Amino acid sequence: MTQKNIVVIGAGFAGVYATKRLAKKFKHDQDVTITLIDKHSYFTYMTELHEIAADRVDADAIQYDLQRLFCRRKNVKLVTDTVTTIDRDQKLVKTKHGAYPYDYVMLGIGSEPNDFGTPGVAEYGFTLGSWEHAIALKQHVADVVRRGAIEHDPAKRKALLSIVVVGSGFTGTETIGEMRDWRDQLAKENKIDPSELTFTLMEMAPTIMNMLDRTDAAKAEQYMLKRGIHIMKNTGVVGVHEEYVDLKDGSTYPTATLIWTAGVKASTQAANFNLTQGKAGRIVVNSHMQSVDDDSIYVVGDVSFYGGNSDRGEPQIVQGAEASAQTALDNITKQMHNQAADVDYKASYSGFMVSLGSRYGVANLMGFMHLSGFFAMLMKHLVNMLYFIQIFSGYYFFQYLLHEFFRTKHDRNLMRGHTSRQGNVLWAVPARLFLGAMWLVDCAYKVSGKESWFVDKLRLPFSWLQPAVTSGASASGADATSAATGAAAAADTTAKAAKSVFSLSYQYGKDPMMVFDQMPKWMYNITKVLIPNQDVAFFMQKTMTVVEILIGLALIAGLFTWLAGGMSVMFTVIFCLSGMFYWVNLWMIPMAIAVMNGSGRAFGLDKWVIPYLQRVFGKWWYKQPKALYGSDVVK
Repeated sequence: MTQKNIVVIGAGFAGVYATKRLAKKFKHDQDVTITLIDKHSYFTYMTELHEIAADRVDADAIQYDLQRLFCRRKNVKLVTDTVTTIDRDQKLVKTKHGAYPYDYVMLGIGSEPNDFGTPGVAEYGFTLGSWEHAIALKQHVADVVRRGAIEHDPAKRKALLSIVVVGSGFTGTETIGEMRDWRDQLAKENKIDPSELTFTLMEMAPTIMNMLDRTDAAKAEQYMLKRGIHIMKNTGVVGVHEEYVDLKDGSTYPTATLIWTAGVKASTQAANFNLTQGKAGRIVVNSHMQSVDDDSIYVVGDVSFYGGNSDRGEPQIVQGAEASAQTALDNITKQMHNQAADVDYKASYSGFMVSLGSRYGVANLMGFMHLSGFFAMLMKHLVNMLYFIQIFSGYYFFQYLLHEFFRTKHDRNLMRGHTSRQGNVLWAVPARLFLGAMWLVDCAYKVSGKESWFVDKLRLPFSWLQPAVTSGASASGADATSAATGAAAAADTTAKAAKSVFSLSYQYGKDPMMVFDQMPKWMYNITKVLIPNQDVAFFMQKTMTVVEILIGLALIAGLFTWLAGGMSVMFTVIFCLSGMFYWVNLWMIPMAIAVMNGSGRAFGLDKWVIPYLQRVFGKWWYKQPKALYGSDVVK
């Protein structure tokens, strides 16, 4: 095979998918070079832009570096540049800073928001067509809420604290849901009542979410209404201003934040390639994904227009991008082997999934399986992760898990914050459960049976509490008996001490060594004062057992974990000083300290109890913080 050059323009879903698979197909063919050109050095996971805009994940969470994606693909050349045109006569892809020869081009430059020329959208509205758009929107929302919190004029305050999304497609519904998730944190940071922040979804059609089955759409609508999202149907926006919008019926609606998601069109860059364009500027292709003007140029993803299945073209979604990319790379492969490019595009839409915040979504799988809530969101995450498997990126598969489940703040993930590893508390949960179980298991024999500590039988091994061995006339006999008993006990103790072994773990066939064979003098004096006689000893036995059981239950339930961990440390130290613990028991101290690091907030009651107590006592002590103080505060 002579030298062949494949140039992929655009590192979007289709471009990255195709480049990865082409690189794998031709990894042993040194005559094939694949060049991937994009204006950015990273691939943006576009379907998650709303998470950036609503501050759920870090700003770089959906940016995937191209070098990390392709560093093991030696036949892939990465170029960061802006493509200006394709010179079909000279077979060159021209960029601002160079030119690249090609035998085949795969054009996947994506789409951008379409405002249909609505006045004011460009000047005062916001869109979600890029990572930069998401960052700008997040900064704007944070700014207007901050300004609204300290605004005295009721009308201006209402506009500043009102967020409007126009369009109820995938982007619109996911954005309004995610913004609503952000509400409580925004209110808390700016010291305002959360109810003052309002969210409105406007749709020109009489129904919303028209890409979904009506049953699924109804569930989503009900959920949004329950969350306080105002839905306005049959509502057209005809003008956008700084603090209000004009509606088609002649009325106005106050808002300083209008997010336009009512349509998409091909990237304006598409007009630079002198290829036939169809609806919304999309480049027209045949069933093989070839441009109708040039069979060596394949057009994939949102920018392509194939009208074979519908006069509206294929849906501009990730599944469509992957399907078009697969068709194109199959045909390129056949052409490179001197075969006819006859692989037809096959629509493969296994379902639709829409999230309405971090915890709830609706999904329709395979046309017959309808999911909502937790399982719909779980399926959405699984589908998102599937893409990283398809592009052979274990690294970013893992990164996705981290930023969606383990690095989220303010409980904004599918597991309601339980898996958040802020302070690594999640990984202390097994230690917390084991330590709690240890207390309960060790207390089991103290509760009932012959060894019960709840009967008036002395269990504490303190010498001053032991009854006299004998009494009566024969003092000398008693002394002799006592001496003999003492000698035997001493001999037994000596024998045990002789074979006991220092270790921090149990060694088979050997006796562990006590931390203290006998109490230090200062501990002896303190204990004798606190427990002077058997009556007090019986009370202490019962009390200690109850406390140990409560510690175990608290640790397993994750309730007041800091206190339970501290009590575990204290009891372990006391038992050691009292001559009742071995060196091999000292693991309890570092483990108890570890679980004190908030481990009760992961799969434990502390997640709700501690914040509740903080709110109640904080409000009682400090009163309610406000953004404005005085008689003129807006109510």
